[in-house]
Amino acid sequence: MSFKTTTVSASIAKGVLAQMAEMEHEQVLFCHDKETGLKAIIAIHNTVLGPALGGTRMWNYATEEEALNDVLRLSRGMTFKAAITGLKLGGGKAVIIGDAKTQKNEALMRRFGKFVQTLGGKYITAEDVGMETQDMVYIKKETNYVTGLPIEMGGNGNPSPVTAYGVYMGMKASAKFVWGTDSLAGKKVLVQGTGHVGETLIDYLTKEKAIVLVNDINEERVKAIVAKYNAIAVTGNIYAEEVDIYAPCALGATLNSETIPQLRSAIVCGAANNQLLDEKLHAQMLKDRGIVYAPDFLINAGGMISVYAEVAGYNMQKTMEETARIYDTTLNILNTAKEQNITTAQAALNVAMARIEAARKN
Repeated sequence: MSFKTTTVSASIAKGVLAQMAEMEHEQVLFCHDKETGLKAIIAIHNTVLGPALGGTRMWNYATEEEALNDVLRLSRGMTFKAAITGLKLGGGKAVIIGDAKTQKNEALMRRFGKFVQTLGGKYITAEDVGMETQDMVYIKKETNYVTGLPIEMGGNGNPSPVTAYGVYMGMKASAKFVWGTDSLAGKKVLVQGTGHVGETLIDYLTKEKAIVLVNDINEERVKAIVAKYNAIAVTGNIYAEEVDIYAPCALGATLNSETIPQLRSAIVCGAANNQLLDEKLHAQMLKDRGIVYAPDFLINAGGMISVYAEVAGYNMQKTMEETARIYDTTLNILNTAKEQNITTAQAALNVAMARIEAARKN
Protein backbone atom coordinates (compact mmCIF):
# COMPACT_ATOMS: atom_id res chain seq x y z
CA MET A 1 0.00 0.00 0.00
CA SER A 2 1.24 3.45 -0.89
CA PHE A 3 0.10 6.18 1.47
CA LYS A 4 2.20 9.29 1.73
CA THR A 5 2.46 13.00 1.29
CA THR A 6 4.26 13.83 -1.96
CA THR A 7 7.58 15.61 -1.85
CA VAL A 8 7.68 18.60 -4.18
CA SER A 9 10.84 19.98 -5.74
CA ALA A 10 12.59 23.01 -4.24
CA SER A 11 11.49 25.28 -7.08
CA ILE A 12 7.84 24.26 -6.79
CA ALA A 13 7.94 24.45 -2.99
CA LYS A 14 9.32 27.97 -3.19
CA GLY A 15 6.46 28.96 -5.46
CA VAL A 16 3.87 27.39 -3.18
CA LEU A 17 5.31 29.03 -0.09
CA ALA A 18 5.34 32.39 -1.84
CA GLN A 19 1.67 31.98 -2.71
CA MET A 20 0.88 30.89 0.84
CA ALA A 21 2.64 33.94 2.24
CA GLU A 22 0.85 36.27 -0.16
CA MET A 23 -2.58 34.87 0.69
CA GLU A 24 -1.71 34.23 4.38
CA HIS A 25 -2.28 30.48 4.44
CA GLU A 26 -1.22 28.42 7.43
CA GLN A 27 -0.73 25.03 5.81
CA VAL A 28 -1.01 23.18 2.49
CA LEU A 29 -0.98 19.39 2.33
CA PHE A 30 -0.23 17.61 -0.96
CA CYS A 31 -1.69 14.10 -1.01
CA HIS A 32 -0.83 11.17 -3.30
CA ASP A 33 -1.70 7.49 -3.29
CA LYS A 34 -0.39 5.23 -6.03
CA GLU A 35 -2.89 2.38 -5.59
CA THR A 36 -6.05 4.49 -5.90
CA GLY A 37 -4.58 7.20 -8.10
CA LEU A 38 -5.50 9.86 -5.57
CA LYS A 39 -4.03 13.31 -6.20
CA ALA A 40 -5.36 15.90 -3.78
CA ILE A 41 -4.48 19.18 -2.11
CA ILE A 42 -5.80 20.33 1.26
CA ALA A 43 -5.35 24.03 2.03
CA ILE A 44 -5.82 25.48 5.51
CA HIS A 45 -6.06 29.24 5.36
CA ASN A 46 -6.85 30.40 8.89
CA THR A 47 -7.79 28.75 12.20
CA VAL A 48 -8.00 31.80 14.47
CA LEU A 49 -11.76 31.44 14.96
CA GLY A 50 -11.81 27.63 15.00
CA PRO A 51 -10.96 24.55 12.95
CA ALA A 52 -10.85 25.07 9.20
CA LEU A 53 -14.02 23.82 7.56
CA GLY A 54 -14.57 23.60 3.83
CA GLY A 55 -15.80 21.20 1.20
CA THR A 56 -13.81 18.91 -1.05
CA ARG A 57 -14.09 19.61 -4.76
CA MET A 58 -13.33 16.93 -7.37
CA TRP A 59 -12.52 18.47 -10.71
CA ASN A 60 -10.56 17.50 -13.80
CA TYR A 61 -8.09 20.38 -13.60
CA ALA A 62 -5.94 21.00 -16.68
CA THR A 63 -2.81 21.43 -14.56
CA GLU A 64 -1.68 21.00 -10.97
CA GLU A 65 -1.00 24.75 -10.83
CA GLU A 66 -4.65 25.38 -11.68
CA ALA A 67 -5.74 23.04 -8.88
CA LEU A 68 -3.42 24.75 -6.40
CA ASN A 69 -4.65 28.21 -7.34
CA ASP A 70 -8.25 27.07 -6.95
CA VAL A 71 -7.78 25.49 -3.53
CA LEU A 72 -5.87 28.50 -2.22
CA ARG A 73 -8.55 30.95 -3.38
CA LEU A 74 -11.40 28.75 -2.17
CA SER A 75 -9.93 28.17 1.30
CA ARG A 76 -9.28 31.88 1.77
CA GLY A 77 -12.89 32.57 0.88
CA MET A 78 -14.05 30.07 3.48
CA THR A 79 -12.22 32.01 6.20
CA PHE A 80 -14.13 35.19 5.39
CA LYS A 81 -17.36 33.26 4.92
CA ALA A 82 -17.15 31.84 8.44
CA ALA A 83 -16.09 35.16 9.93
CA ILE A 84 -18.79 37.32 8.37
CA THR A 85 -21.46 34.75 9.28
CA GLY A 86 -20.37 34.65 12.91
CA LEU A 87 -19.34 30.99 12.98
CA LYS A 88 -16.64 29.62 15.26
CA LEU A 89 -14.74 28.22 12.31
CA GLY A 90 -11.70 28.90 10.20
CA GLY A 91 -11.30 28.47 6.47
CA GLY A 92 -10.06 25.45 4.56
CA LYS A 93 -10.73 23.61 1.34
CA ALA A 94 -9.63 20.51 -0.53
CA VAL A 95 -9.47 19.57 -4.18
CA ILE A 96 -9.14 16.14 -5.72
CA ILE A 97 -7.70 16.18 -9.23
CA GLY A 98 -9.69 13.87 -11.50
CA ASP A 99 -12.94 13.19 -13.33
CA ALA A 100 -15.69 12.65 -10.76
CA LYS A 101 -17.79 10.74 -13.29
CA THR A 102 -15.16 8.13 -14.16
CA GLN A 103 -12.47 8.11 -11.46
CA LYS A 104 -14.38 8.45 -8.20
CA ASN A 105 -14.95 5.35 -6.08
CA GLU A 106 -15.05 4.22 -2.46
CA ALA A 107 -11.35 3.36 -2.29
CA LEU A 108 -10.38 6.82 -3.51
CA MET A 109 -12.67 8.53 -1.04
CA ARG A 110 -11.46 6.44 1.88
CA ARG A 111 -7.82 7.08 1.05
CA PHE A 112 -8.59 10.80 0.98
CA GLY A 113 -10.29 10.38 4.35
CA LYS A 114 -7.04 9.00 5.77
CA PHE A 115 -5.25 12.19 4.76
CA VAL A 116 -7.93 14.30 6.43
CA GLN A 117 -7.44 12.23 9.58
CA THR A 118 -3.71 13.00 9.66
CA LEU A 119 -4.56 16.67 10.28
CA GLY A 120 -6.13 15.74 13.61
CA GLY A 121 -9.20 17.95 13.34
CA LYS A 122 -7.48 21.08 12.09
CA TYR A 123 -9.46 20.59 8.86
CA ILE A 124 -13.05 19.35 8.60
CA THR A 125 -14.25 18.38 5.16
CA ALA A 126 -17.66 18.46 3.49
CA GLU A 127 -19.29 18.18 0.09
CA ASP A 128 -18.53 20.44 -2.86
CA VAL A 129 -18.53 20.32 -6.67
CA GLY A 130 -18.15 16.79 -7.99
CA MET A 131 -18.98 15.19 -4.64
CA GLU A 132 -22.11 13.61 -3.20
CA THR A 133 -23.44 12.75 0.25
CA GLN A 134 -22.41 9.11 -0.29
CA ASP A 135 -18.81 10.23 -0.72
CA MET A 136 -18.94 11.77 2.75
CA VAL A 137 -20.14 8.41 4.06
CA TYR A 138 -17.05 6.72 2.58
CA ILE A 139 -14.75 9.41 4.01
CA LYS A 140 -16.44 8.96 7.40
CA LYS A 141 -15.12 5.38 7.50
CA GLU A 142 -11.61 6.78 7.87
CA THR A 143 -12.12 10.01 9.82
CA ASN A 144 -14.60 11.75 12.10
CA TYR A 145 -13.62 15.11 10.66
CA VAL A 146 -16.33 15.15 8.01
CA THR A 147 -19.75 16.83 7.74
CA GLY A 148 -22.59 16.81 5.25
CA LEU A 149 -23.55 13.29 6.29
CA PRO A 150 -26.99 11.73 5.63
CA ILE A 151 -29.78 12.56 8.05
CA GLU A 152 -29.96 8.92 9.18
CA MET A 153 -26.32 9.23 10.30
CA GLY A 154 -27.03 12.36 12.32
CA GLY A 155 -26.07 14.85 9.64
CA ASN A 156 -27.99 17.47 7.67
CA GLY A 157 -27.49 15.75 4.33
CA ASN A 158 -26.51 17.61 1.18
CA PRO A 159 -25.87 21.28 2.15
CA SER A 160 -26.81 22.56 -1.32
CA PRO A 161 -30.46 23.41 -0.49
CA VAL A 162 -29.32 25.55 2.45
CA THR A 163 -26.72 27.25 0.25
CA ALA A 164 -29.44 28.07 -2.27
CA TYR A 165 -31.70 29.47 0.45
CA GLY A 166 -28.94 31.79 1.61
CA VAL A 167 -28.36 33.01 -1.94
CA TYR A 168 -32.10 33.57 -2.30
CA MET A 169 -32.09 35.65 0.91
CA GLY A 170 -29.11 37.66 -0.37
CA MET A 171 -30.85 38.20 -3.68
CA LYS A 172 -34.00 39.49 -2.02
CA ALA A 173 -31.94 41.84 0.14
CA SER A 174 -30.13 43.11 -2.96
CA ALA A 175 -33.48 43.71 -4.64
CA LYS A 176 -34.65 45.66 -1.58
CA PHE A 177 -31.51 47.82 -1.80
CA VAL A 178 -31.88 48.52 -5.52
CA TRP A 179 -35.64 48.73 -6.04
CA GLY A 180 -37.02 49.41 -2.57
CA THR A 181 -38.86 46.08 -2.43
CA ASP A 182 -37.53 42.57 -1.99
CA SER A 183 -40.16 41.04 -4.27
CA LEU A 184 -38.62 39.19 -7.21
CA ALA A 185 -41.93 38.71 -9.02
CA GLY A 186 -41.54 39.69 -12.65
CA LYS A 187 -37.77 40.18 -12.36
CA LYS A 188 -35.61 38.56 -15.03
CA VAL A 189 -32.97 36.41 -13.36
CA LEU A 190 -30.28 34.58 -15.32
CA VAL A 191 -28.99 31.55 -13.41
CA GLN A 192 -25.70 30.33 -14.83
CA GLY A 193 -25.11 26.80 -13.56
CA THR A 194 -27.94 24.36 -12.84
CA GLY A 195 -26.37 21.97 -10.36
CA HIS A 196 -27.77 21.17 -6.92
CA VAL A 197 -27.59 24.78 -5.72
CA GLY A 198 -28.62 26.33 -9.02
CA GLU A 199 -31.71 24.19 -9.38
CA THR A 200 -32.89 24.84 -5.83
CA LEU A 201 -32.44 28.58 -6.40
CA ILE A 202 -34.44 28.26 -9.63
CA ASP A 203 -37.19 26.55 -7.64
CA TYR A 204 -37.35 29.48 -5.17
CA LEU A 205 -37.39 32.01 -8.00
CA THR A 206 -40.06 30.16 -9.94
CA LYS A 207 -42.34 29.98 -6.91
CA GLU A 208 -41.96 33.74 -6.49
CA LYS A 209 -42.95 34.19 -10.15
CA ALA A 210 -39.63 35.56 -11.34
CA ILE A 211 -38.77 35.17 -15.02
CA VAL A 212 -35.96 32.61 -14.94
CA LEU A 213 -33.36 32.23 -17.65
CA VAL A 214 -30.86 29.35 -17.41
CA ASN A 215 -27.49 28.45 -18.85
CA ASP A 216 -25.23 25.44 -18.33
CA ILE A 217 -22.51 23.60 -20.25
CA ASN A 218 -24.64 20.46 -19.85
CA GLU A 219 -27.30 20.81 -22.55
CA GLU A 220 -29.33 17.86 -21.32
CA ARG A 221 -29.43 19.39 -17.87
CA VAL A 222 -30.73 22.65 -19.34
CA LYS A 223 -33.47 20.83 -21.22
CA ALA A 224 -34.60 19.11 -18.03
CA ILE A 225 -34.64 22.37 -16.05
CA VAL A 226 -36.55 24.21 -18.79
CA ALA A 227 -39.17 21.48 -18.88
CA LYS A 228 -39.51 21.23 -15.09
CA TYR A 229 -39.63 24.94 -14.23
CA ASN A 230 -40.82 26.51 -17.48
CA ALA A 231 -37.53 28.42 -17.60
CA ILE A 232 -35.94 29.98 -20.68
CA ALA A 233 -32.70 28.51 -22.04
CA VAL A 234 -29.98 31.00 -22.94
CA THR A 235 -26.96 30.21 -25.11
CA GLY A 236 -24.16 32.23 -26.63
CA ASN A 237 -22.90 35.33 -24.85
CA ILE A 238 -24.86 35.19 -21.61
CA TYR A 239 -23.12 38.23 -20.16
CA ALA A 240 -24.73 40.56 -22.68
CA GLU A 241 -28.21 39.26 -21.88
CA GLU A 242 -30.47 42.05 -20.65
CA VAL A 243 -31.69 40.90 -17.23
CA ASP A 244 -32.36 42.33 -13.81
CA ILE A 245 -30.12 39.91 -11.93
CA TYR A 246 -27.18 37.78 -13.08
CA ALA A 247 -26.69 34.77 -10.79
CA PRO A 248 -23.42 32.89 -11.37
CA CYS A 249 -23.86 29.48 -9.76
CA ALA A 250 -21.10 27.40 -11.33
CA LEU A 251 -17.34 27.93 -11.16
CA GLY A 252 -15.61 31.16 -10.22
CA ALA A 253 -13.82 34.01 -12.01
CA THR A 254 -16.71 34.75 -14.40
CA LEU A 255 -16.58 38.41 -13.38
CA ASN A 256 -13.49 39.78 -15.08
CA SER A 257 -12.23 42.53 -17.38
CA GLU A 258 -13.81 40.88 -20.39
CA THR A 259 -17.25 40.07 -19.02
CA ILE A 260 -18.00 42.99 -16.70
CA PRO A 261 -18.16 45.61 -19.49
CA GLN A 262 -20.76 43.43 -21.23
CA LEU A 263 -23.08 42.96 -18.26
CA ARG A 264 -26.58 44.39 -18.62
CA SER A 265 -27.92 43.61 -15.16
CA ALA A 266 -28.61 45.76 -12.12
CA ILE A 267 -27.46 43.11 -9.66
CA VAL A 268 -24.93 40.28 -9.57
CA CYS A 269 -25.91 37.75 -6.93
CA GLY A 270 -25.06 34.06 -7.22
CA ALA A 271 -23.78 30.98 -5.44
CA ALA A 272 -20.40 30.51 -7.14
CA ASN A 273 -17.27 30.97 -5.06
CA ASN A 274 -14.61 33.52 -6.07
CA GLN A 275 -16.73 35.16 -8.73
CA LEU A 276 -14.30 38.08 -9.05
CA LEU A 277 -11.15 37.15 -10.94
CA ASP A 278 -9.36 40.04 -9.25
CA GLU A 279 -10.95 40.92 -5.92
CA LYS A 280 -10.16 44.65 -5.92
CA LEU A 281 -10.06 45.49 -9.62
CA HIS A 282 -13.27 43.77 -10.63
CA ALA A 283 -15.25 44.80 -7.55
CA GLN A 284 -14.36 48.37 -8.46
CA MET A 285 -15.34 47.82 -12.11
CA LEU A 286 -18.78 46.64 -11.03
CA LYS A 287 -19.14 49.64 -8.71
CA ASP A 288 -18.09 52.04 -11.47
CA ARG A 289 -20.74 50.56 -13.75
CA GLY A 290 -23.41 50.96 -11.09
CA ILE A 291 -23.95 47.21 -10.77
CA VAL A 292 -24.70 46.02 -7.23
CA TYR A 293 -22.54 43.04 -6.32
CA ALA A 294 -23.65 40.80 -3.45
CA PRO A 295 -20.35 39.41 -2.09
CA ASP A 296 -20.25 35.71 -2.83
CA PHE A 297 -18.62 34.58 0.42
CA LEU A 298 -21.48 36.22 2.31
CA ILE A 299 -24.54 35.08 0.42
CA ASN A 300 -23.39 31.52 -0.30
CA ALA A 301 -22.58 30.84 3.36
CA GLY A 302 -25.73 28.76 3.88
CA GLY A 303 -23.91 25.55 3.04
CA MET A 304 -21.26 26.31 5.62
CA ILE A 305 -23.96 27.05 8.18
CA SER A 306 -25.55 23.70 7.33
CA VAL A 307 -22.41 21.67 7.90
CA TYR A 308 -21.47 23.73 10.96
CA ALA A 309 -24.86 22.79 12.37
CA GLU A 310 -23.67 19.19 12.60
CA VAL A 311 -20.74 20.33 14.75
CA ALA A 312 -22.79 22.78 16.84
CA GLY A 313 -25.81 20.49 17.24
CA TYR A 314 -28.35 22.70 15.42
CA ASN A 315 -31.53 21.15 14.09
CA MET A 316 -32.75 22.04 10.60
CA GLN A 317 -35.10 24.75 11.82
CA LYS A 318 -32.25 26.49 13.63
CA THR A 319 -30.06 26.05 10.56
CA MET A 320 -32.58 27.77 8.30
CA GLU A 321 -33.12 30.56 10.83
CA GLU A 322 -29.39 31.24 10.96
CA THR A 323 -29.21 31.17 7.16
CA ALA A 324 -32.08 33.65 6.88
CA ARG A 325 -29.87 36.18 8.69
CA ILE A 326 -27.93 36.51 5.44
CA TYR A 327 -30.74 38.86 4.32
CA ASP A 328 -30.01 41.43 7.04
CA THR A 329 -26.25 41.07 6.76
CA THR A 330 -26.38 41.60 3.00
CA LEU A 331 -28.54 44.70 3.34
CA ASN A 332 -26.19 46.11 5.99
CA ILE A 333 -23.13 45.48 3.81
CA LEU A 334 -24.71 47.13 0.76
CA ASN A 335 -25.74 50.17 2.78
CA THR A 336 -22.30 50.42 4.41
CA ALA A 337 -20.59 50.30 1.04
CA LYS A 338 -22.81 53.10 -0.22
CA GLU A 339 -22.26 55.26 2.87
CA GLN A 340 -18.48 54.80 2.83
CA ASN A 341 -18.19 54.94 -0.97
CA ILE A 342 -16.31 51.65 -1.13
CA THR A 343 -17.00 48.44 -3.00
CA THR A 344 -19.38 45.92 -1.49
CA ALA A 345 -16.57 43.35 -1.57
CA GLN A 346 -14.38 45.62 0.55
CA ALA A 347 -17.21 46.36 2.96
CA ALA A 348 -17.78 42.65 3.49
CA LEU A 349 -14.07 41.95 3.90
CA ASN A 350 -13.78 44.71 6.48
CA VAL A 351 -16.43 43.09 8.66
CA ALA A 352 -14.90 39.62 8.34
CA MET A 353 -11.33 40.77 8.97
CA ALA A 354 -12.37 42.84 11.98
CA ARG A 355 -13.84 39.74 13.64
CA ILE A 356 -10.72 37.70 12.90
CA GLU A 357 -8.41 40.39 14.25
CA ALA A 358 -10.49 40.77 17.40
CA ALA A 359 -10.22 37.02 18.02
CA ARG A 360 -6.50 37.04 17.27
CA LYS A 361 -5.85 39.76 19.87
CA ASN A 362 -7.88 37.90 22.48
